Amino acid sequence: MHKKRWWIFSGVIGVLCLGVLGASIYFYQFAFVPSHKDFLSNKQPAIQQSAAEWLAHTTKQTWHMQAAKADLRLVADYVPAAITSKKTVVIAHGYMGKKEDMAARIKMFHDAGFNVLAPDDRGHGQSQGDYIGYGWPDRLDYRKWIDKLLAKTGTDQQIALYGESMGGATVMYVSGLKLPKQVKVIVEDCGYTSIVDELAYQAKSMYNLPKWPLVPAVAAYASLKAGYNVFAADARKSLQRNSRPIMLIHGTKDTFVPTAMVDELYKAAHGTKKLWKVKGAGHAQSFYHDPATYQQKVVGFINAQMH
Repeated sequence: MHKKRWWIFSGVIGVLCLGVLGASIYFYQFAFVPSHKDFLSNKQPAIQQSAAEWLAHTTKQTWHMQAAKADLRLVADYVPAAITSKKTVVIAHGYMGKKEDMAARIKMFHDAGFNVLAPDDRGHGQSQGDYIGYGWPDRLDYRKWIDKLLAKTGTDQQIALYGESMGGATVMYVSGLKLPKQVKVIVEDCGYTSIVDELAYQAKSMYNLPKWPLVPAVAAYASLKAGYNVFAADARKSLQRNSRPIMLIHGTKDTFVPTAMVDELYKAAHGTKKLWKVKGAGHAQSFYHDPATYQQKVVGFINAQMH
């Protein structure tokens, strides 16, 4: 009788394990493999459409670089300022986005007199890669882009880092690295606390699934498949090592990366920090909510840290 129970118990555990593995493979494809995502809106505001048109025709250079610790070719646009400047903003795009999707922000900084470097992350846009890094392996790529920027434009540069959504998480991850003195300031908009937290939130909001056991299983499978430690990607830990002034922005109506995450991030951040919650703005909509105020606050914060 005991033997029979043991076999039944073993069978149930085996079926559960197979179920979790199957779900992990499915959700890895869903969340970590670059492809068209039905849950993302393709609707672009008019200001972004006109900025994309401007970016397509403005003077710019195409830069290439090998990814950090990976045999992948990465691509970036470098848009020089209209009047020669030693101030540059490095821009990080969002999940399943590309540099062109940041055209409105690129134009905003260009209009304010900055050079702009806008890379495509691994697995996005024109860059190579078959997985989404959620900003974690990408942080090392951005560190290399900063070195490339200094090598090409001179060591008297003053650099700001700006990112939105996944790009916001990316620049926060970068903030925890040893950076050259030319990096003066960081602005992040609607980034998440960690990859695991964001996966757990999406599992709950999209599928009403609990965090355990699915999310750790997906994170473990993704770590094996994509080759980076998903569990290590925690922006709070990076911000605790940050020594540069940082501005954190989040819309109060964000249902994709919950607004509550920005409070945790702000609390974790070391040094000079500023929190701006944009009333009524949804995910990655703070700029579009009021472009003039956004430009005034963001450009003002950046310029205050440069001389």
